[in-house]
Amino acid sequence: MAKKTKKKSAHSVRFIELTKGVDFEQTFTVDEAIKLVKSKATAKFPESVDLAIKLGIDPRKSDQNVRGITNLPHGTGKNKTVAVLAKGDLAKEATAAGADFVGDEDLIKKIQEGWKGFDVMVAASDMAPQIGKIGRFLGTKTPNKKNGTVTDSVGQAVKEIKTASRVEYRIDKAGVVHVPIGRASFTEDQIKENFIAALDAVIKAKPSSSKGRFLQTITISSTMGPGVKLDPTEAGKVAGH
Repeated sequence: MAKKTKKKSAHSVRFIELTKGVDFEQTFTVDEAIKLVKSKATAKFPESVDLAIKLGIDPRKSDQNVRGITNLPHGTGKNKTVAVLAKGDLAKEATAAGADFVGDEDLIKKIQEGWKGFDVMVAASDMAPQIGKIGRFLGTKTPNKKNGTVTDSVGQAVKEIKTASRVEYRIDKAGVVHVPIGRASFTEDQIKENFIAALDAVIKAKPSSSKGRFLQTITISSTMGPGVKLDPTEAGKVAGH
């Protein structure tokens, strides 16, 4: 007689322990959810806190694309390496703002040779025509006007990125927007203020063609912790909507 094999759990022992005593199928208020997420962030490294919002739109329709940037009052807690494509006074401005790498043709050549030692690239508007030379090397790091990385306010963009206050959000194929809103080491108030800024930005980005309930589900979680569901109506009111 063949022995029955015990089905292996999809989650680790640590994760299962974290979920004991809490019904994660219920929804929580913003304050309750933040407190719970912080209490479950027990990994041995600094865990990020992330927001996931399922929207009532059709991501296949171009007129229902939700995408933009916003600034978090307390940043994300992450330090990013910034390269800037600029020359003249704007190059000096970028350097003064704390950019890690600044250049024009020399920087383009370096990237064409395979260099990828940066997290974000910013380009001055007058350098935009040159971006095509390195687009295939940059991939998702390619600067564009929509996310504010092609701009004449180079110094401001660098400061926002270096302090990690600027975050980009966009809808994915499943109709979900993901936004980092800090670290588990932040205070509850800091995470809440970042949460409000992020949710407010997404709600304001609602396409005019979107009908029905816009906020379908809202979940926050730490990197290694379980997702905590929020009441979309209550969360929207907390964000001022």
